[in-house]
Amino acid sequence: MTTESDKQLQCDFRRKSIIGARMAVEAASSLLQQACLRKGKDAAVEFPDTAFYLPLINAFLNRDVKNTNQLPEILAIAKSFISEDNDLNKAFDSGVATLIASEVIEAIKYLDGNPYTDGWQGFIPDSVYRSLGLVLVDGRMPAIAVILGSAPDNKTATNLIRELQSKNILSLLVGKSKEVTFKNQLEEEKVSLGLDSYVVPLGPNTTALIYAANFIARVAVSFGGVKKGDVGGLLKYTKERVQAFVICLGELDPLKVSALSAIMKLGLPVITDQVISHSKDCQEIIKRLLVTEKDYSNMVSRAIQMRGIKIKVDKIDIPVNYSAAFEGERIRKEQMYVEFGAGKSPAFEYVRQKEMDEIKDGKILLIGPDIDQMQEAKAYPLGIIVEVAGKKMESDFEPVLERQIHRFLNYAMGVFHIGQRDMNWIRISKDAQKAGLKIRDFGKILHAKFHNEYGEIVDKVAITLLTTEEQIKQILPEVKDAYNKRDERIGQLKDDTVDKFYSCSLCTSFAPNHICVISPERMGLCGAISWLDAKASFEISPIGGNIPIERKTCLDTTKGVWEGVNEFVFNNSNKTIERLCLYSLMDSPMSACGCFECVAAVMPEANGVIIVNREYDGMTPIGMKFTTLAGTVGGGKQTPGFMGIAKRYIASKRFISAEGGLKRVVWMPKGLKEAIKAQFAERAKEIGIPDFIDKIADETICTEVQELLDFLEKVKHPVLSLEPLL
Repeated sequence: MTTESDKQLQCDFRRKSIIGARMAVEAASSLLQQACLRKGKDAAVEFPDTAFYLPLINAFLNRDVKNTNQLPEILAIAKSFISEDNDLNKAFDSGVATLIASEVIEAIKYLDGNPYTDGWQGFIPDSVYRSLGLVLVDGRMPAIAVILGSAPDNKTATNLIRELQSKNILSLLVGKSKEVTFKNQLEEEKVSLGLDSYVVPLGPNTTALIYAANFIARVAVSFGGVKKGDVGGLLKYTKERVQAFVICLGELDPLKVSALSAIMKLGLPVITDQVISHSKDCQEIIKRLLVTEKDYSNMVSRAIQMRGIKIKVDKIDIPVNYSAAFEGERIRKEQMYVEFGAGKSPAFEYVRQKEMDEIKDGKILLIGPDIDQMQEAKAYPLGIIVEVAGKKMESDFEPVLERQIHRFLNYAMGVFHIGQRDMNWIRISKDAQKAGLKIRDFGKILHAKFHNEYGEIVDKVAITLLTTEEQIKQILPEVKDAYNKRDERIGQLKDDTVDKFYSCSLCTSFAPNHICVISPERMGLCGAISWLDAKASFEISPIGGNIPIERKTCLDTTKGVWEGVNEFVFNNSNKTIERLCLYSLMDSPMSACGCFECVAAVMPEANGVIIVNREYDGMTPIGMKFTTLAGTVGGGKQTPGFMGIAKRYIASKRFISAEGGLKRVVWMPKGLKEAIKAQFAERAKEIGIPDFIDKIADETICTEVQELLDFLEKVKHPVLSLEPLL
């Protein structure tokens, strides 16, 4: 039975949603009129670096908005969603009108260039949202929290963010309350902001909520395979698959309520410190999706519970916060207390297998001074030796485990780590030193994390930490010899020398029709998982994301087609992919989710292939930027001539070997050339063209077709003598 208070609550919510929607549409119409007077009625409208036009409008209405002359019709459609009917669902439709109008408002702001400065992100480019895809699907980032408004005080704001960071949840900051933004509150408390810290300020106005909404819309279209204009499919996807929620702080004006009603229509919960949903007997849809929580210390846990998010928290006895949210933390020279490696001092990290009776689990040995005995702003030597033993441990797993040291140490707040082996670089911040962080704490971190994540293959872990140059020089020859032997061993692993490949299904939660096939000579397209990584992962979790694939009969040695691989891919792609050619770009290439590092694309005019990495945001000779190219291969699609790949795959002997391999590459961005320079040079020698990198054009040479063709003739590129691709 609906009580009078419920009716009043619903009426208030519905009334504010409608008022807010009308305000948004009217504001958008007014801004559009002004923009047309300034820029003309056919001015180009676009957000930066996206292939999705105005993404929410594109997803909801299937309209590719390119010019201002298309916007009046869009606003007319938005206005039609606003209804005075006494129906709560109609209020949610009014909220959609608010989001559409907000996207128009924000797009108009970009007519005069980037309107966001002073640390505001504004629109989230495709390259950023795709890079977030990997950490979302592999669980490192379990959810996204949108914070709308501001906290009652700076301390509350900081506490909320620290709790979200400790749970590895990405926070998107939007709007303000009483002219105070959450961003300003954090800045006053010296909290680090940015994607690397999992705290991204989108914009100071409520309309900036659209940047969170159109981020979600792109995830649904790109990763989930939702068709543009399929509103039902979009709502179903966001409700069932997108792990996100909104924390709304401060007064609830009509525009905020209307925008929140659209968030609720997407199936995402809202938790607020206001009393609009305080009634316990209110209509079920409000009760489920919009709740009041006055205790700010309970807000995050309440939101997590509402959304059903599973959180895995690392509890390690160290004096600083520990979370994946700090993985990308940068420590500048003025923030640094001490550093290790980077050519300034000898340093290395090394994992070696031992027999069970050779090591004592949990033993942490420090030889040399600890941080409290080191001088500020100095570089010191550091050797990290991790000894592991286990019944299922194999020597092939040593480099797999060793690469995790980078991630495990970076999760500690105040620790910066890049590189690996004897080319690493570590910095410890002044704040971490003041908090009491020691080198011995590195041992605690590594012991806990190796047991936590690799407990199926690791039974014992012991750590030795060396901070004297004498000790490091004594053991470094042994360490380097081990590195060389590993490289030789890994180099001997070929597709033809193993009896099985491995799958990777980490991305299926976002792209249900996609499945990766990983072989010794072709790593996962995200660049994060090699064949050895997948093998280790299966040993750790036989029912996890990496499963052995029996190859069975080889159907085509040139293109890399196996009966068993085809069967596995068909059965694990919702029966959408019947055939996979592991070595071909033109015939049944591997599908992709959205986490690939690069896109390889055929260029018929040059009889070759261009490769574009996601970091490059410029134009390519085929007339498409990375974001547009990425749209052709994401979402589990199998697109002949276009393929998502990892950077390291470029130097593989199996790289599009069915079409002639590396010799087909005619253009790559300069940054990509630099990133793969060492591996590329080695492969170029193997194919007898040691100067091949100089024969490949980049954006400093050309981005036009004819210019590229002239360059290929000038340098006598080998593609000129290859068989036609088409």
